Amino acid sequence: MINFRIIARVFGLLLIFEGLFMLLSGGVSFLYREHATSSLLYSALINIIAGIIVFSPLRNEERISGNKEGYIIVTGIWVIFSLFGTLPYLLSGTLHSFGDAFFESMSGFTTTGATVFRDVESLPHGILFWRSLTQWLGGIGIIFISLSAFPVVRSINIQLAATEFAGQPTDKIHPRTKEAAKRLISIYASITLLEIIFLLIGKMSLFDAVCHSFSTMSTGGFSTHNNGLAAFSSPYFKIIFTIFMFFAGTNMTLFYFAVKGNFRKVTGNNEFVFYIITCLSFIILASGALYYFNGFSAGQALLDGAFHVVSLVTTTGYYTFDFNLLGNIIIILFFILMFTGGSAGSTSGGIKIVRLLLITKNSRQEMKRLVHPSAYLPVRLNNHVIPQTTIYNMLVFITIYFLVMCAGTFIISIMGYDFTTSFSTSASMLGNIGPGLGKFGPFTNYSMVPAAGKWFLSLLMLLGRLELLTVIILFTGSFYKH
Repeated sequence: MINFRIIARVFGLLLIFEGLFMLLSGGVSFLYREHATSSLLYSALINIIAGIIVFSPLRNEERISGNKEGYIIVTGIWVIFSLFGTLPYLLSGTLHSFGDAFFESMSGFTTTGATVFRDVESLPHGILFWRSLTQWLGGIGIIFISLSAFPVVRSINIQLAATEFAGQPTDKIHPRTKEAAKRLISIYASITLLEIIFLLIGKMSLFDAVCHSFSTMSTGGFSTHNNGLAAFSSPYFKIIFTIFMFFAGTNMTLFYFAVKGNFRKVTGNNEFVFYIITCLSFIILASGALYYFNGFSAGQALLDGAFHVVSLVTTTGYYTFDFNLLGNIIIILFFILMFTGGSAGSTSGGIKIVRLLLITKNSRQEMKRLVHPSAYLPVRLNNHVIPQTTIYNMLVFITIYFLVMCAGTFIISIMGYDFTTSFSTSASMLGNIGPGLGKFGPFTNYSMVPAAGKWFLSLLMLLGRLELLTVIILFTGSFYKH
């Protein structure tokens, strides 16, 4: 039997936390003396009251069996956060349609960065702050869940299904414990604060620095300006954003090992090395294309190439120019990058670098097995053998990933969009990137998508954030059987 009291208790705690962060946004709005202050305060009050009502008392030694509660909590909390996250938009009048507000809220919490706002700069500071804060909270979502779920009872047996902070199998710092979750949140918050300081050094306003740091570390991509980071044309800002986007796409556990002085865990991490090689390879290709085919100077080509490659690899979705206008080579390179994603244990979406690395290793071993069918040729990661069942599960995930993407392409095309727009939009939503190709490239928004289409794109964002199976399993009959 599923223990709904535990689920209600976790949901109640998290709604209260969400309400407290709405209060923080209301404080920002109050400092700027905006009309949105009352809307944010009312939103916070609704959240806190709802959380208190839902909060369920438990017996001292209450136990649960299996991991069904974990799947429901992980999927449900993103949906509930997004539902209640619509309140500031609706009560402030910045959005009038519930579908639009849910799309914006889901885009924030899933760190996708797609928006329905046509004029971001006209929004109140409190709403802009809340918008960026939803991404920052979405980035640390699984840690936030851990802090709320595991103190619920002493002997809880929930196995959280989402994998943002799972880390490598041999390099975990026990992320299912409250202490480790606190360490990872401290690292996440510290790097965010460091980025704020560097942006302030570059003479960015405090408000813009905080909002963009939230969006960068969550690999979200929301900006406080209509033209995104093109509003900050300084090479200094591009360098800072590139560095911190790279950090955000790195396995958070590696920062923990670096702080502890265990640099062998960092330099010897196969995924991290592959992540660096992938970024550098595409930076060289993109910079070369910008230099030879688009007339960029060598320095500008390298700077813009590095910025946009890291932005797409980490699924942040920042941009400083419309890459749709730079020719087929750039479009093809950037389209390929939409299928990468950052490291496992990072805040980025996408397929993830570790899966691409394991595919590469497994393919190489399969070629050897054809020549030596009797040889024992295991796939290794960080000098540890990866079970063949793990490889099979990974291949199943990637297969389902592309099947869902193709289904998404078909449904979007039914709305009247061309193939390039449909396919890239499906890939962008599922990879939690934001901008795509065609009609929904950089400097555009999703306000013109039909209402039903926005709900469907919101589903793709959720599927991508929770890596498909966590959500899909809730719609299988076997999940609800004893």
